[in-house]
Amino acid sequence: MHKLSPLALAVAGSFFVSPLVFSAEDVTKEEQKIEKIQVTGSRIKGVDLEGTQPLVVISADDIKNSGASTVYDLLKDVGQLRGGSGTFSTSESGATSNSTPAGQAVASLRGLGPAATLTLINGRRVAASSFASGTQNFVDINSIPLAAIERVEVLATGASAIYGADAVAGVINYILKKDYQGAELNASYGNSTASSNEGKYNLNLVVGTELAGGNLTFFADHFDRKGFSAQDRDVTRTPLLESSYSYLPKTAPNIYYYSAVDGNEFATPGCPTALVTTELGEQICAYYPNEDDQLDTPFESSSAGFIFDVELGDVNWTTDVFISKTKSTSQSSPAPIDQVDDSEGPFADETVLDIFSDAVRNDILDRINVDPFDTIAGRTLYGFQFDARFATPRTVEIDNTSLRLVSALAGDLGDWSWETAVTLSRSESEQTAIAGVYNRYKFHAALAGELCSNGTIASYDENSDSLSCSGPIYNPFLFGDSANDALLALAQERPTRDGESTVYGWDARISGDIGEFNGNIIGSAFGVELRKEEITDSPSANSKANAANGYLVDVFGFGSSESAADRSQWAAFAEFYIPLTSTLDLQVAGRYDNYNDFGSTFNPKVAFSWRPVEELVVRASWATSFRAPSLTQAGVKLRTTTASFDCGANQAVADLYCEGDGTERSNNVLELGNPSLQAEESESVSVGFGWSPTQNTTLTVDYWQFKHDRLVDTDMTAVLAAAITDSSLRHCGLVPDGEQGISYDPDLCDVTDLSDNTIEDAGANLSEILAAWIDYDEPRFNELPLYRDHVLLLQNTGEQNVSGIDIAFDQRFDFASGNLKLSFDATHYLSFERNRPGSDFIEELAGTWRYPENIASLGLSWSGDAFFTSLTAYYTSAYADDISGLRGREMDELDALGALNENGERDVSAWTTVRANIGYDFANASISLNVDNLFDRDPPRAYGSSRGFDSINHDALGRNYRVSFSYRF
Repeated sequence: MHKLSPLALAVAGSFFVSPLVFSAEDVTKEEQKIEKIQVTGSRIKGVDLEGTQPLVVISADDIKNSGASTVYDLLKDVGQLRGGSGTFSTSESGATSNSTPAGQAVASLRGLGPAATLTLINGRRVAASSFASGTQNFVDINSIPLAAIERVEVLATGASAIYGADAVAGVINYILKKDYQGAELNASYGNSTASSNEGKYNLNLVVGTELAGGNLTFFADHFDRKGFSAQDRDVTRTPLLESSYSYLPKTAPNIYYYSAVDGNEFATPGCPTALVTTELGEQICAYYPNEDDQLDTPFESSSAGFIFDVELGDVNWTTDVFISKTKSTSQSSPAPIDQVDDSEGPFADETVLDIFSDAVRNDILDRINVDPFDTIAGRTLYGFQFDARFATPRTVEIDNTSLRLVSALAGDLGDWSWETAVTLSRSESEQTAIAGVYNRYKFHAALAGELCSNGTIASYDENSDSLSCSGPIYNPFLFGDSANDALLALAQERPTRDGESTVYGWDARISGDIGEFNGNIIGSAFGVELRKEEITDSPSANSKANAANGYLVDVFGFGSSESAADRSQWAAFAEFYIPLTSTLDLQVAGRYDNYNDFGSTFNPKVAFSWRPVEELVVRASWATSFRAPSLTQAGVKLRTTTASFDCGANQAVADLYCEGDGTERSNNVLELGNPSLQAEESESVSVGFGWSPTQNTTLTVDYWQFKHDRLVDTDMTAVLAAAITDSSLRHCGLVPDGEQGISYDPDLCDVTDLSDNTIEDAGANLSEILAAWIDYDEPRFNELPLYRDHVLLLQNTGEQNVSGIDIAFDQRFDFASGNLKLSFDATHYLSFERNRPGSDFIEELAGTWRYPENIASLGLSWSGDAFFTSLTAYYTSAYADDISGLRGREMDELDALGALNENGERDVSAWTTVRANIGYDFANASISLNVDNLFDRDPPRAYGSSRGFDSINHDALGRNYRVSFSYRF
C-alpha cells in the first residue's frame, strides 16, 4: 500500500487536537494491533481511498460542537444537503396527504429527492418509513438516535456499484459508537430568545464496560421539543398580502354568491376580524392560512440500545440493537365545508338565521335567494348556500417505532478479511386524527336536523313524512353554544392509519490482496447480499377513496392512501483497488442486482486518483446508479392528491383545455400504483483535486454532475394528449372502477361531434365536441369541462440533470496554547434541469424558487487545552420568488407595493445567519453554549409562499440557544 501523503495526513490530522508521539518500539507494537478500517464508498479494508472520492466526515468533535439535538439538526447545514426541496424537516409536516409525514425528517443529497439518497447505519440498510412522502419512501432520520453516533460520513456521488439501490445522489453512513469505556451523561436545554416558548431539552447516557470477555456499549436518549406557530412571530403573524385571502372563514360564514340576489358574496355578523374588500367589491369575512400555520411540530423521541463486541477465538462477533420511539402532533388548516359531492356552497336551513335580531335577519333574507335543497335522508328543505370552513385545524397524532438488529461475524482467512451479518430493520407508524376531521354525511345530516343523538343518520319515511329520530339543526352561524358544539362533535371522525416497513437482510463479504501490478499491491473486495422488503400502509375505511362511494372520502378534506407490496432481491459485487503507477491509482467496482418484480440491473464505477506531487491529488470518477421503484409506488391504491398539466408543452392539449393558452392547471386526481414500473437510472461524474501544501492547509475543488432518468411520476399532460385518440381514457363522469383516464363533466356526453360520436366513443373528434359544448352550455371558459378524480397511473416519465461545484478550504494555525482553524465550504449549482410536473417539458430550476445557485459557510474556531469557541456564517443566495401561481389580485397588490421589477418578477433576498459556540472542558466534564441566528435575522420575504417565507431554505425561529453539560464517570 502507498504511504500516507501530506494530503491524507492533513485530513487525518484535522480530527486530532494534540500530537501523538510514539517511540519506534511503540509503533511496532501498535502496528500489530491496528484494525483495518473500511470507509464509506468502498468495501475494501485498509486502503487509503481519501484521494479517489469527495467524502465529507462529521466527526465526534463536530457533533459535540454543533449544538445539535437531532440528526436533522446536525445535517441541515451540510452544503451537499442544502438547496432544493428534497431535504425536509418537521416544519413541512401536516395532517393532509400532500404534507410530509408528521414528525419525520429526511436528508436528501443535491436536492434530487428524498428517495435518491441511501441511508446506512454501520454500512447496512435501514427500513424506510412506512408512510411515504407523496409516493417516495424514505428513511426517517429522526428515528436515528444522535447519542449513539460516533461520526457521519457523507459521500455525494453515485454509489450503486458498491451499495445497490437508492444511492443515486450518494450515501449517508452513520457510524455507531463501539468499544466505549466509561460513562458519559449529557444534558442540554434550548429555546428561542423570543417571548414565546419553543423550549427543548435532551438527556442522553452512554456507558461502556467490559462484559463476558468483550465490550458492551449501552446508550439511551430522550429529546422533547415544543411546537412553534406562525402566530408566535411578528414576521409570520399576519399575511404579507391582504389579497391572499380565502372566502372560507372559520367563524361567521359568508353568504355564497349563488344565493346572493345580486350575485356578490357578503359577510354575516360576527366576523372576528375586519371585513376584507374583494376585487369584485364584496365585503367578506376572510381567512388566511397563517392563522393556523404550525411552523414546527411538537416532537418527542426516546431511544435505547447497545453494541456488544467480543472476540471468540479468531472470530469477532458484533451485535448492535436499538429501538427508537417518536411522537408528534401535526396540523393543517381547517377543512373547507362543501356539499356532499365536494361542490362549493353547502346549504343551511333558513331557520339558522333566527339567532340574529329581527332587523339583521330580515336584512339578510332580503339579500338572499331561499331555494329548495335535498337532505341526506331524502327530504326537501328550504334554505341558502354559505361559504365557510370548520373552526378547528385538522390535527393528527403519530407514533413511530423503529427497531434495528444487526449481528455480524468477522475474521481473517490468511491475508483475507471476511465478514457476514444478518439484519432486521423495522419501522412502524400509527396515526390518529384527533381533531378537525368531520364525516361529510353526518355533518350534512346535522345541518338538516337528521343526526341522531347516538351519531347515526336518521331514516325518512316519505309516507308518514317522519324521521326515525329527530334532532336539533346544527347552526354554522352560532359559535360558543355548548349544545350546538356537541351536535358538531357527533359528526367528528377519528380516522386511523397504520403502517409497517421491514427489511430482512443477509450479506457476506471478503476483502484482501489478489496480487501485484508494477510492484504495487492490488486490493479487492467481493460480496453477496440477500434482502427482502415489505411495506403496508393501511388507513381506516373512513379515509379512503374508492369507486363504490364515487371516490369520495367519508370525511371532509382528509384522505389517506392504502398500499401494500413486498419484494425480494439478491446481489453480487466486486471491487478492485489497483495502483497503476507510483502516482496513479484506479478503483473499479461493479454490482449486479436482481429483483423479483422489475428485473435486474448492473452498475459499474470507475475512479482515478493521480498524485503528481505529494501535496496534490487529482481525482475523477464515473458511475451509474439506480433507484428501485418504491414499494409504495408499486403498491399504492388510489392515492388522493393533486396533479398539474402544462398547456405550454402541448398545443393540442392547450386548444382543448386552456383556450389555446400556455398555462398550467391543477386538478384533483387519484394516483394508482404500477407494479410494472422500471428502475430509475442515473449516471454521475465527478472531477476534482485536493491540494495540501502543508499538513495545516487543505483546499479541495470538485465538479459533479448527475443525469437522473426515468423518474416515477404521473404525466397528466401526456394522458390528456393520449386521450385525444384513445377513447379508453375518456369518461363522462367518474372513471369506472378498474379503469384509468380523464373524468369529464357528466353533461359533456349530451353533445356529439359531426359524426354523432360522444366523447366516450372511439374515433370521436374532440375539437368538434368542444365546439358543440360551447353552443350547448355557453360555458364561462371555452374548453372541455373536466370533472374530478382523474385516475392516473404512475409511470417512468421524469428526468433531472444537475451539475455544480464544491469548494472546501481549511487552514489550521498551531499555537502553544491551542490551534486556530479557518474553514470555508461552498456549493455552486451550475444547472438543475427537471421536467415540469405533469409534463415532459424541461425547465431550468437553478436560481428559481427554492433552488439557490450558491450556498456557503465560513467558520473560525479556536480549540485550546480546555477552552473552545467558534463562529460560523451560513449563506444562501437569492433566487426567484414563486409568484407565477398568484392570483391577479395578488399581483396587482404586489405591483402597488413596488415589490416587482421591470419584468414583473422579484427575488427572494439572500440570507446570512451566524452561529456561535463557546465551551470549556474540565477534567471530567464540559459545558458549552451554542447560539443560532446570533443576530436574530428574520427570513427573507417570499410572496409566493402562503407562509410568507421559504421554510425549506430559511426559518422564522429567530435567535435560539442551547446550553449543554456533559459529565464523564
